[in-house]
Amino acid sequence: MIDIKIIRQDPERFKQACKSKGFDVDIDRLIEVDSSSRALKKRLQDITTEKNALGKSIPKLSGDEKREILDKLSALKSEESRIAEDLKSLQPEFDSLMQEVPQPADDDVPGGADDSENVEIEKWGEIREFDFVPKDHVELGLGLDIIDIARAVKLAGTRNYFLKGADALLHWAVLRYSIDFMIGKGYVPMSVPMLMRNEAMASTGYYPGAEEQTYRMERDELNLVGTAEVPLTAYHSGEILEQRQLPLKFVGLSTCYRREAGAAGKDTHGLYRIHQFDKVEQVVICENDNAQSAMFHEEIRKNAEGVMQGLGIPYRVVNVCTGDLGRGQAKKYDIEAWMPSRGSYGETHSASKFYDFQARRMNLRYKNGETKKNLFCHTLNNTVIASPRVLIAVMELYQNADGSITVPEVLRSYMNGMEVIRAV
Repeated sequence: MIDIKIIRQDPERFKQACKSKGFDVDIDRLIEVDSSSRALKKRLQDITTEKNALGKSIPKLSGDEKREILDKLSALKSEESRIAEDLKSLQPEFDSLMQEVPQPADDDVPGGADDSENVEIEKWGEIREFDFVPKDHVELGLGLDIIDIARAVKLAGTRNYFLKGADALLHWAVLRYSIDFMIGKGYVPMSVPMLMRNEAMASTGYYPGAEEQTYRMERDELNLVGTAEVPLTAYHSGEILEQRQLPLKFVGLSTCYRREAGAAGKDTHGLYRIHQFDKVEQVVICENDNAQSAMFHEEIRKNAEGVMQGLGIPYRVVNVCTGDLGRGQAKKYDIEAWMPSRGSYGETHSASKFYDFQARRMNLRYKNGETKKNLFCHTLNNTVIASPRVLIAVMELYQNADGSITVPEVLRSYMNGMEVIRAV
């Protein structure tokens, strides 16, 4: 959520943010509702002042003068009641519009309509040249009997899968390696609940907007979240932290659920776009300082790059354009792994900077040690690894001519020393 004072000062900036990010929000109506609300609140304050002054004069009066003052008090109370009702009726519209206003993008975010206009800023690793005809991850998995999509579809519908034997071990190894990597960076490991109330979804900026992508448990008024970002970021919601506690650095491992509504016919092959996966997520909560936010944004991006480099997966980093940013994101980096079967890079990580957008929604503050004022925190998050999507790159890049798969060296200790996945 944005500070309404900032919107009042420069509504054109937020109209432009709506346009560049592709959100349809009536900023003029928001300003109108805000102005009306402020005028009503001012009149309520004036009525209170008038009532107090008249009330003090009553003991000194009698007869017609007293009745006149009492009549004025009665009229003021009636007006006060009407204004309170008018104000109450405006509040839901104001709250709804405020929830929809997007965060303006940073100045160094490229303009663009969608992900095709994201700007590459870095590449790492050599793309493997095969001296044999390589297989895709599904062919490899079926040949080694370590993936079963057909039975998963039979039991759970499309975009589901079984990982078996060594592939299940590979999946868990990637996750455990990533957790250990982040612990080594000083991040606190967290096991998190994945059923969240609507308030948690709204406070992190997923509602309104992501309802169609979310598995919703209407009977229990809970939601299966698509990322550990939600519980990790909202962990201290409604609290006032001490400045000395910041920054908070969390890393969480969770199963994630996404309906992929509207994605029919898109990336349907294999493990790329699925309903359920596991993800290691990093979250930073820091002081209300733009320079700190920028510093931690680079840090979380480098953490994810460190994991990819440890796995030996070639990747590129893109600066995400305005049209591909979410409502609350001021800037985002995507890391895309090279996937031979796609003949291109596929997105595997997103590093997002929110400033105080999420913290305002969840009323997450800290007490400044010098001014003693309560300030809203800044929040950031990034994927450390998401599996099994990353297994596409691992399996395809580490395949051998005989259909076996070499296990990346950093994962072998997590797989009981296994060096090569072979058919049993």
